[in-house]
Amino acid sequence: MKLNLKTILFTGVLAIALVGCKDKAKEAETSNAEAAAEAQATAVKYIADANASIIEWKGFKPTGTHNGDIKLESGVINVNGDAIESGSFLVDMGSIQVLDIPAEDEGNGKLLGHLKSPDFFDVENHANAAFEVTGISEVEGKTMLSGNLAIKGIKQNVTFPVNVTMDGDTMMLTSEAFTIDRTKWDIKYKSKSIFGDLGDKFINDEIELRVNVTAKKA
Repeated sequence: MKLNLKTILFTGVLAIALVGCKDKAKEAETSNAEAAAEAQATAVKYIADANASIIEWKGFKPTGTHNGDIKLESGVINVNGDAIESGSFLVDMGSIQVLDIPAEDEGNGKLLGHLKSPDFFDVENHANAAFEVTGISEVEGKTMLSGNLAIKGIKQNVTFPVNVTMDGDTMMLTSEAFTIDRTKWDIKYKSKSIFGDLGDKFINDEIELRVNVTAKKA
């Protein structure tokens, strides 16, 4: 069987896309924003250490991926007994970094500028993203954290698995990798689900996130 160049190229792109889909984490359950949880008087407050906390991100397209991180600006977690009761965080969107392209390469600055532009996170008008805890539950042996995630002023409630550990007066909250559908926060640039004529020039709707927060007892 003879294969022409177009068939070979299509097969290659499809193979890369399938590998990328296989590697993506599970999408977080997403719903309308809910009332934030409130701390009881007996809750113990932990203050997030912004210098020791980070959010890792990964984006996907048919020809590969990009990844980087974003810094936490501030955060508070209230704990009652050994369970998170409430909490809120501010994320410094201006701190977003691209890590898969060397910082000195022109492509790094180009991608970074695009991520900060209105096509994506519109950092000039929305300097912060935010997360406020709405609840916590146990599902199939996993601790599931729910909260309102605000990006570009749009709130959606997301639920994702986390692990919480204590070491003296230090709390460490780490999430499993999970994805969010960026279009639910009005980030529509080259979305195949929004624009049907992109061919293989689309960018996947899923953004993969992994949260790592270190907090100190107040």
